[in-house]
Amino acid sequence: VFNSASSRFYVPSDLSGIGGMRVKYIRSCPSWQNEHSRHDCVFVNTDSSLPGMQGLEVARIRAFFSFQYQGGVYSCAVIHWFDKVSDTADEDTGMWIVCPGYSANNSPEHAIIHINAIYCAAHLIPVYGTEFLPRELKFYDSYDAF
Repeated sequence: VFNSASSRFYVPSDLSGIGGMRVKYIRSCPSWQNEHSRHDCVFVNTDSSLPGMQGLEVARIRAFFSFQYQGGVYSCAVIHWFDKVSDTADEDTGMWIVCPGYSANNSPEHAIIHINAIYCAAHLIPVYGTEFLPRELKFYDSYDAF
């Protein structure tokens, strides 16, 4: 079991790294900086023949692990799927609205995927509504509260 995974990639439009090379970390750990848990969200490539978000799904990493089978090492992630609310992006913001996925019996929709299916990290912004947020709500609980 691992607490994070890193991705190295080339970004020709962003030369701030060494010649456009970048490293991003995706974390899933029970104790982030000795305080609270941290489980990052990601875009998962489900159909590379489709453009943009049509070929991507959103998930939250619950754990990273690897195992050996017939001489090969397989790096995987346990994920909690998010469902797209509609088939298109929001008309006002241009962003996709997602919510945590649950099965018919109200249990979270989990899956195990190979880490090569992870396209990149995702930053989700809550849809807040019109009510004030409770004072006891902490930033690290926001994925579970909205």
